[in-house]
Amino acid sequence: MTQDELKAQAAHAALDEIPDGAIVGVGTGSTVNHFIDALAGQRQRIRGAVSSSERSSERLRGHGITVFEAGDVQRLPVYVDGADEIDGRGFMIKGGGAALTREKIVADLAERFVCIVDAGKCVQTLGAFALPVEVITMATAQVARRFEALGGRAVLRAGVLTDNGHPLLDVHGLAIADPLALEIEVNQWPGVVTVGLFARHRASLCLVGSEQGVQRRVF
Repeated sequence: MTQDELKAQAAHAALDEIPDGAIVGVGTGSTVNHFIDALAGQRQRIRGAVSSSERSSERLRGHGITVFEAGDVQRLPVYVDGADEIDGRGFMIKGGGAALTREKIVADLAERFVCIVDAGKCVQTLGAFALPVEVITMATAQVARRFEALGGRAVLRAGVLTDNGHPLLDVHGLAIADPLALEIEVNQWPGVVTVGLFARHRASLCLVGSEQGVQRRVF
């Protein structure tokens, strides 16, 4: 199976995690696109969605699914999103699609985080995928120096601004043994909007597309 087929496999499995009548939290990225397309075939089951990016909102609306603003809801039963990496504890690196801040906002509304990935995203230690960090422009060099002191190399993602209008740093060379501690630390640095570590908002369930079928990993 191709990587895209494995992504689609995991995405379709996530439909079973959606309660009838729900407003669903929906993430961003290529695996989530498969989920949105699959959800369209069952759109009468749900009231609508809260989306983490303009791209996902456009795709949802194109399928006739109502998109609510995050401020319109108090809680979501489930948030479905992918990950760039996920470890054996449900901790993730996210932000490859430049939507990490809004993804955390929607994840914070949700009772459960269902992560959908292909098997290649599962790792023992986070950090092989460069860690995305959304920053205020004037703090870019300052934040980069802080990562350098930790042994990382922060590179500005060229030509990319988030939906919030901010630049992104991608930090290479980290082996993240304690994702929760690093997330807490980096989020305190002046000028950081959000770091792409999802430890406080880790996955409740990971659906992994593999050659052997969809694997369920509960955290």
